[in-house]
This record gives sequence, C-alpha cells and structure tokens, in this order.
Amino acid sequence: MQFHVSKKGNDKNPGTKAAPFFTIQRAADAAVAGDRIIVHEGIYREWVKPAHGGTCENQRIVYEAAEGERVSIRGSELVSQWTRVEDSVWKAEIPNTLFGEFHPFLETVSGDWMVSPLETPVHLGEVYLNGHALYEAFSLQEVKKAEKRVKSTQVSWWNIEEYILEPERSIYQWYAEVEEDITVLYANFQEYDPNEECVEINVRKSCFMAEETGINYITVRGFEICQAATPWAPPTADQIGIVGPYWAKGWLIEENDIHDAKCSAVSLGKEKSTGHNKFTKDGKKPGYQYQLEAVFLARHIGWSKERIGSHIVRNNRIYDCGQNGIVGHMGCIFSEIYGNEIYRIAVKHEFFGHEIGGIKLHAAIDVKIRNNYIHDCSLGTWLDWEAQGTRLSGNIYDKNRRDFMIEVTHGPCLVDNNIFTAEYTFDNAAQGTAFVHNLCGGFMNHYDVRNRSTPYHLPHSTEVLGTAMVYGSDDRWYQNIFIGGKEEERCYGTSSYDGAAISMKEYIERVKHLGEGDLELYEQVKQPAYIRGNAYFAGAKAFDREENYYSTEENPNMQLQTEEDGVYLSIMLPADFFNTETTEINTEILGMARMPEQRYENPDGSELTITEDMLGEQRGSHPTIGPVEGLKEGENYVCVWKKSI
Repeated sequence: MQFHVSKKGNDKNPGTKAAPFFTIQRAADAAVAGDRIIVHEGIYREWVKPAHGGTCENQRIVYEAAEGERVSIRGSELVSQWTRVEDSVWKAEIPNTLFGEFHPFLETVSGDWMVSPLETPVHLGEVYLNGHALYEAFSLQEVKKAEKRVKSTQVSWWNIEEYILEPERSIYQWYAEVEEDITVLYANFQEYDPNEECVEINVRKSCFMAEETGINYITVRGFEICQAATPWAPPTADQIGIVGPYWAKGWLIEENDIHDAKCSAVSLGKEKSTGHNKFTKDGKKPGYQYQLEAVFLARHIGWSKERIGSHIVRNNRIYDCGQNGIVGHMGCIFSEIYGNEIYRIAVKHEFFGHEIGGIKLHAAIDVKIRNNYIHDCSLGTWLDWEAQGTRLSGNIYDKNRRDFMIEVTHGPCLVDNNIFTAEYTFDNAAQGTAFVHNLCGGFMNHYDVRNRSTPYHLPHSTEVLGTAMVYGSDDRWYQNIFIGGKEEERCYGTSSYDGAAISMKEYIERVKHLGEGDLELYEQVKQPAYIRGNAYFAGAKAFDREENYYSTEENPNMQLQTEEDGVYLSIMLPADFFNTETTEINTEILGMARMPEQRYENPDGSELTITEDMLGEQRGSHPTIGPVEGLKEGENYVCVWKKSI
C-alpha cells in the first residue's frame, strides 16, 4: 500500500495521493511491512519514530521523497520576533513549552570520554542563521563583544595537538538563559536583521529514529535530514543520531542530504540497556571496563547477525556535524557503507572528546566501508575495538587533519586500495591489519596497547572467543606507495617494524629461545611483520628486512585536485617504478591473523582475491603498486571520484 504526506494534507485524511496525511509520523503509525510512504515538497519539523518495521529484505517499509521534490525533515523550529538589544545583538523569548521534556539549551555535550570543555560545557542547542550554525558564547558580554577570536583547546591524546576555531565564523555567537517558563536567546547576527532572515533553533534530539529496538527493514531515501540536538555518542552510551536504526536489522539509508547534527548524523549504534555513561556518572570502574561489559551485555540481549546490523548506508552527503558523520558500536555489524561524501566533521571545535571521526565504529564485524570520499574532517575514519573481518577499500581521504586510525583490535582487517593524503596519515594501535595497494602521503604512528584486553570473536560471528592485549605488528604491508615528509622523528614508511620476525615460524622460535615460561615470554617478542613489494618516495623508509621493494629520493608530487565533475589524482612516476616485482594478493598470501586465528577472507568464508583497483579496473597477475591500475611513466591525472550531486 502507498501512503502520501503533504504540507497541504491533514492527519485525519486516509493518506491517499488525493487526500494525504499532514505529518510523516501519521504515515509511520499506519504503515506496515511492504508499504511505501511518499513525502511531498516541504519542510517537516518533526522527529519521525517508526512504529513498525518490515519483515525481510523484500517486505520493507519505504520512506522516500517524491520524485523531483525537495523534502526536508528538521529537528529545528523557526524563531521570529527578535528585539534589538544593542547594535548587532538581538534577543528572543521562547516559551519552554516548545521544547517539552527535552530542552537542548539545558542539556550539555557530555558523557564518557568527553574531554573539553568541562567547566563550561557546550549545550546541545544550536542557533542557525540562513542554515549556518552560530557559535555558543558563555555570557551575554561575550555575545556583545563578538570579536574575531581564535580559541584553542589543548589536548593530549594520540599525539593530537591544538584545535583552533574558525575565526571567520566565530563572530556570529549566541547565548541562552533558561528561566522557569521561557528561554531567552541572545545572538549577535552582525550585519543581518534576524526578522528578515531565516533563524532556526534545535528543538528535537533526532529527526528519523525509532525509540524502540527491533524496528527492522526500513528504507529512508531522498530527504534532507538536518538540525537536531543529537547527544554525545560514546560506545558506552545510548547512541542517538539524526537518522538511524535503534538496535535493529536491515535499514537502508540512501541518497539523503544529512547535516548539522550537534554530535552524530547517522547512528548504527548501541542502545541504552547495555550501559549509558556509567563511567561519567559513578566512576566505579574505568570507561574501558564498562565498554568491555557492554559487549557481553549485548550478547545477553541478542547481539547477533540474525537480529542486528546488516544495514546499508550509501550515496549520501553527510556534513557539518560536531562529532561523527557515521557512528556505531556493535549495531553496525555486517553492514555496508559506500558511495558517501562525508565532510566538515568536528571542525567547528567547540568541544572535543575521544570519539570523533567522519566514520567512528566499534565492533565493526564484517563491515565493508568502500568508495567513500571523506574530506575536511578532524579525523577521517576511526576503527576501534573488534574490527574483525572489516574491510576499508577504495576510499579517498583529503584535507583531513588525520586520515585514519585503527585501535585495540586483533584483525583480520583489510585496508586496501585507498588514497590517504594527510600529513598525519595513520595511527596504528592495533594488530592483524593488512594494508594492500594504498597510497600513503604522510607519517604513521605505530604502537602497542598493553593495558586494555579487548575481545576477538569466532569467524564471522559475535560469539566472543577471547580477549587479549595488543602487542603490535602481526600486520601485512603489500604493494603500497609511501611518500616521505618534513617532520623529523616521524615514521614515513614501514621502518617502525624494524626488528620484527618475518614469519610465524621465526616468531615461535624467538619465543622458545627465551626458555621455559608462558605469557612473560610472548610479552618480550615483537610479533611478525609481513612486508613486501612497496614503493618508497622522498625519504620514506622501508622495513629493515623487506625484500623486493622500490625506493627513490624523488618526490612524486602527489596531490588531489577538485574539479567541477569530480576529484582527480595527480602523481608523477619514474620509469623504474614499474619494474618492481608484484603479485596478485589473495587469502593464501595474507594468511591468518594470529590472535583470532581467522583468515583474511570474504564475510561468507570464501577465498578473497584483490582483483580490482579502487576504480574497479582489473589488476592482472602483475598489478601496479598503489590504488590505481594503469598508471604510466611521467605525469598522471586520473579521476578517482565522480560527483553525483
């Protein structure tokens, strides 16, 4: 059955095309498996909470914008009737009944692993001027001054240095005073008269998300979804996004324009019963311990492939969010994330915590993240805990402060055919990762983590097999391009693996050579490194036992350039670069990750072979080093991302 929704409709109507509903929620209450909800032109200021789900892939409930019509679902409300206070400062008085039980201008960005600011926390409320978010001030006096200021927050986590506010936007500020019956908003709109412009404020926590678990097989297609007061979403809390399933299976989120989440845009994350900011609330145990408990608690409530995950997030634009473009702990298992453009995530720098990234996933078991364009973010992608069977393939990272981090996971995880361009390219605080056919344009931090024992699983399952510390290495680096840089004492290339064994046989012999014992022996021996066939440019250094590699002091002058039709890779390659012996990389070569004893293979358990480059071109038996096949001697200029919107 089809239901129609229109701004000219009425919720007392039957929801037909001739007599449509007025709200999307009315259609959501009526729809059952197999139904389609078509929403017509207009702005819908509501939080859509699906009441029912589909039953299988072919019996979904589909929500979609009418073809050729612009439909916006917003968590905001318009604010008019501003009164001038002085010069460019205005105020508006808003009845608290507008907010109901959730008041974003009282609620703060807070929770586990939130770092700064703590003494004067930022609120979930937001003020938008013609669609652009202003900055929160902490007093009326600040709003009145509203100078072009540079504010920095010093943090010390994974070698991150200062964050700096964008000075050109910081002059537009707001401040809220919440009284018993009203909220008084003050804002410095500079040269704008708010009574003649579009001014909106955050009111709702989400725009399209169920409040109950188990609402399965929902499609969300073709909408603008924006401006919601989404809360801080660590892996130990209720992870709420602008849009997403709430601990369910089989959602399809595609071809949407998703932006201006206070924290996270798309959530594929956990629900509340497995823990909600317990470390922040009572501090009885470290946050790490609560996160570990969340994994086992999730198993008790049915965390499995049969009930959770297998979502698809594709061909969306996701941007201007404070914490994440896509977030998820455990709820993301067996999902696919591809074809998305994700940008300007966590660059406003009003707050900082340890859960920030264009994509930030925990326990991304058998998740495929491919062919996304991730740019202008604080951190492009962060895979944290249990990235087992995860594959990061064919993605483009550009103009990020840092491109990629993988942390406290034991593999097997495959990172192949990606372009990384940030000067600060990687943090590798994991083991069991295979890096194949990537282009790495900056330095890498590589270190062990011996104070957090984290889970690993039976192959392609959520069943926990054991937990272990991360001793580093057990990594594979095959046929990647590395480019050196200017920062001294940094590792450009694979030299951080120097001294490692090059086979499991040698590793075991080194352990046995230490004599009788158990755990204390393994703690003294670096795990094997499997490194071959890479190319090192401009001072990048090879692993001391690598054979069959290419090295030159020449700089290939690699860069990404944005044109009207897409993104192009520019790179200069010498003739002898193509003489390096290479081979097709497959399951047999990649072997088995040591700790979980799982092969590098497809999610269905079949053999994996990297037969294509990042553009889908066939590689052959003598593939080109790096992510793009068919490069030539001299200057290359190749389109690596086609704009679709």
